Amino acid sequence: MVDRLCERKNKNMKLSIIIPVYNEKSTIVDIIQKVRDVPMNKEIIVVDDGSIDGTKDVLNQLKEQYPEIKIYFLEQNMGKGYAIRRGLQETTGDVIVIQDADLEYDPMDFLNLIKPIMDGRADVVYGSRVLGKNPKSSFSFYVGGRLLSFLSNILYKTSITDEPTCYKMFKRGVITSIKLRCKGFEFCPEVTAKIAKKGIKIYEVPIRYAPRTKREGKKIKWKDGLIAIWTLIKYKFRV
Repeated sequence: MVDRLCERKNKNMKLSIIIPVYNEKSTIVDIIQKVRDVPMNKEIIVVDDGSIDGTKDVLNQLKEQYPEIKIYFLEQNMGKGYAIRRGLQETTGDVIVIQDADLEYDPMDFLNLIKPIMDGRADVVYGSRVLGKNPKSSFSFYVGGRLLSFLSNILYKTSITDEPTCYKMFKRGVITSIKLRCKGFEFCPEVTAKIAKKGIKIYEVPIRYAPRTKREGKKIKWKDGLIAIWTLIKYKFRV
């Protein structure tokens, strides 16, 4: 009887999906539709990070079309990490995941990401592009990602293959117990470092990935890689 009650509770788990957005007018409608199509008990939280390309107008239209979607607007561009932190304030789900506003990741992978949590095998799950059979991004992005994973494993004794992946899924109590300071792309190394320092194992599952180029709108730059390295090192010695 207890097992059946636990199984029923897990099936009713609510997933909060945070989508930080900055200048994604050409993809935001498609990605929100893909997220809506995922057959799960979920809520969608969109935080526009001061877009100036017309994304705000599109989001306002979507807000009228889908009033159940929570959409928030920052007055100026503050950075991805800041937008995620803003979104976290509005979550009500049992599990929380980050979704980029482009089309590099497939939201249907949420179904596989949440399984280890539902089964009680994990509190944190990362979607690994390395474990999945995917085309590689540019050489510099690929090498940078491998370097950050290697550094995470050395500094924090983790065993992950894709530290900078967007798809990071957490039990609510885990992510809300962490005091995040990030404003930009350093969200990933900061949250990885602080989870590892708590002794929480990061579980990985393979995901699908369709990399885009800078010409197609990819925003992360080489200096963000240097910031990520420094963030991993910094939080090894700082709370």
